[in-house]
Amino acid sequence: MQIIQQLYGPFFNLDAWRDVLTSGADWAIIFSLILMECLLSVDNAVVLAAQTQSLPTLRQREKALIYGLWGSYLLRFLMIGLGTFLIHIWEVKVIGALYLAYLVFHFFYQRYHKSRQQTDEKPKGTAKFGQVVWQIVFMDAIFSVDSVLAALAVSTKPIIVLIGGLIGILMMRGVAEVIMALMQKIPELEPMAYYLIAIIAVKLFLTIPQIDIEIPASLFVLILIAAIGITLAIHFYRAKKND
Repeated sequence: MQIIQQLYGPFFNLDAWRDVLTSGADWAIIFSLILMECLLSVDNAVVLAAQTQSLPTLRQREKALIYGLWGSYLLRFLMIGLGTFLIHIWEVKVIGALYLAYLVFHFFYQRYHKSRQQTDEKPKGTAKFGQVVWQIVFMDAIFSVDSVLAALAVSTKPIIVLIGGLIGILMMRGVAEVIMALMQKIPELEPMAYYLIAIIAVKLFLTIPQIDIEIPASLFVLILIAAIGITLAIHFYRAKKND
């Protein structure tokens, strides 16, 4: 009980909240954490948008992101309290990398067999709504390890880290919705997302302590922009050719 109070007590201190919310210097740190959260979570947005595509309707996909948002908020609260211990949980990154690799294999396996069968039927592996929500929360837990540790390195005040993280998550859900909407209009973006997920799996695996190779978030953003540009070029080329 004493450990729980030590880890999470500051979140329930009203005086600490008032000090943070009325401090211009603290808000400057919060904005920097939001920016950092967005940069570190671009890959997360790509994964989330791709995962929701297994749901049959746009409404269900949007609801899955909303429910996953609240689950991620609760998880982020717990992870910030446990932040000092997260650095030792490198096994989480290995599990996450393997899971992402499985997603890529599963997607292209189904896509290949669907094209061979020459059928318009929905794939039997269409995910259930609750399953997708849990996948979103699970993946946020994996991607949050780096975000939480980086945020705690910037500020030791848990309330500042919490506010920055929660606003950052909300912004990244917005990015995921934009990617999701684009996938509906440009079907080539879905396989592109899974190629990126394969890169993300390698990127995540390389960060474990035994390897310790960090691919900068800025480089991944450039890869993402280039991938979208190439995919758009392919899409418009095909559309022009069909016309």
